[in-house]
Amino acid sequence: MRVVVIGSGIVGAGAAYYLSGRGADVTVVDGGYQGEATQAGAGIVCPWVDHPEDDAWYRLTREGARHYPDLVETLGEDIGYAEVGALLVAEDPADLEPVRALLRRRYPEAPEMGHITDVAAPAELFPPLSDTLSALLVPGAARVDGCSVRDALLAAAIARGAEVRTGAARLTPDGEVLVHALAGAAPGEPSPPAAPLQPLGERTPPTRQQPGVSGETTSWRQAAPLTPSAPPPATMGSARRFAGESTPLDADMVIVAAGAWTGEVCRPLGVELPVFPRRGQILHVTLEGVDTAWWPIVLPSAGPYLLGFSDSRVLIGATVEDVGFAPRVTMGGLDELIEAGLRVAPGLFGASVTETRVGLRPVYAPGPALIGRLTGRVVVATGLSAYGLTAGPFTGRIAAALALGEEPPIDVTPYAPPRV
Repeated sequence: MRVVVIGSGIVGAGAAYYLSGRGADVTVVDGGYQGEATQAGAGIVCPWVDHPEDDAWYRLTREGARHYPDLVETLGEDIGYAEVGALLVAEDPADLEPVRALLRRRYPEAPEMGHITDVAAPAELFPPLSDTLSALLVPGAARVDGCSVRDALLAAAIARGAEVRTGAARLTPDGEVLVHALAGAAPGEPSPPAAPLQPLGERTPPTRQQPGVSGETTSWRQAAPLTPSAPPPATMGSARRFAGESTPLDADMVIVAAGAWTGEVCRPLGVELPVFPRRGQILHVTLEGVDTAWWPIVLPSAGPYLLGFSDSRVLIGATVEDVGFAPRVTMGGLDELIEAGLRVAPGLFGASVTETRVGLRPVYAPGPALIGRLTGRVVVATGLSAYGLTAGPFTGRIAAALALGEEPPIDVTPYAPPRV
């Protein structure tokens, strides 16, 4: 079977990996979109603290987390995955009780989270933290390097015979795939994206993360709603510029895993998919000479998270901004991250700022992720929002199963798109 995968982020790479493992003839089209979410994501794998009232979201992210240990073993290389645990921190210990109750309720069906323990002095585990904080430790939480995972999945797929092409893919009304060189790009290379974005005077202010409402049904981290009142129109920077002749790609099945650009790719099929971008800015800082590789993830109930990687690096992120297709690092975004980060971890005051990243998370307005058959030959897989690195490889596995006509590993009914 010949399958074209549109999109080379973590979902598309995962789909290519599993398709090639099943003997499919796979071509991945890399559109070179600036602001793809995979390269910017922090890589937190801790699904058990979120979505208390949304079984579909929780099931997808929980199974995505469970999928990682076997994937790491099968890939056989370092993808930055490590079970470092997560500290849920709060100024008032009483604020931790709702999430403690949630974790107790979920533990029997998800013992991989580990036994939840109180931490009287969180700074002993994450030294820059304020000494006024109380914490719960979720020992099964992990972190992963999104770029390393994506690259390893693609490399394994290529080793099995998959091909990766650069260019802008579009569908015909019949679901055929045409690949164009992008305006301003050399043949076979991605070009810069279409110019942004929103006219001055029409810019939407960032959606700041706000504290959740206390109660057992409150998600620990999911304070900003996943479904804003209206997705931005397609004209706000999403449309690509096509140049020259198109090259058709022969395919029995097509998987569209184009992230925030999925709606644009699928529009020729006669369907409007309300998938839109949510910008996230992340700050990388360095503590010279400090071993941060095994520091736990820090998850306040509101504001930025923090996590350590190797090479003395700490990540602070991420902003939550509904500003259209605008993959830019902004002064306001950095101010938000620095101010909130130092409030939680004043010990980072002297850290060196070494890098900033920005990504456009794909959000599906009706609710959970968008995974399923759009037509008889087109499968769509996107809308993972802030959970792309948690559930991305597993979602790619689901998409591959659907393309091959196999039973997916979980029921995909809650994520099904409208059929064309």
